[in-house]
Amino acid sequence: MNTNQITVNTNDDAGKLVLRVVLSALLLFHGVSKLVGGVGFITGMLAQAGLPAALGYLVYIGEVVAPLFILLGVYTRLAGAVVVINMIVAILLVHTTQFFTLNQTGGWALELQAMYLAAGAVLALIGAGRFSLGGIAGRFN
Repeated sequence: MNTNQITVNTNDDAGKLVLRVVLSALLLFHGVSKLVGGVGFITGMLAQAGLPAALGYLVYIGEVVAPLFILLGVYTRLAGAVVVINMIVAILLVHTTQFFTLNQTGGWALELQAMYLAAGAVLALIGAGRFSLGGIAGRFN
């Protein structure tokens, strides 16, 4: 392997690390908020939609467990897919009225949710990289 290829691989792995750290840190704020304040509002919305309220507790997997796995680089592809599912449910449950609207500064009202969803999808596709506990050849990395 030549030095150009080593530099490219190192930069790719560093980029994966930055993506993992940023996505997981931002999602963990939401997860910690739910750990502290509970998920009553989510279980209420699910019950109102005719779904089992107990499904609301799965948000802990999507906003605490999956981000921790992403941060550590363990089962990163699977955790990225969980983030995607979590964001799709959040959009459908809470944000459907905002789908075709803009926010006060002219951006899409769902740009944050879309960015979380896209980042989760990217990690599900590219994995954690070598700067992870799972390593570049780790299972689901």
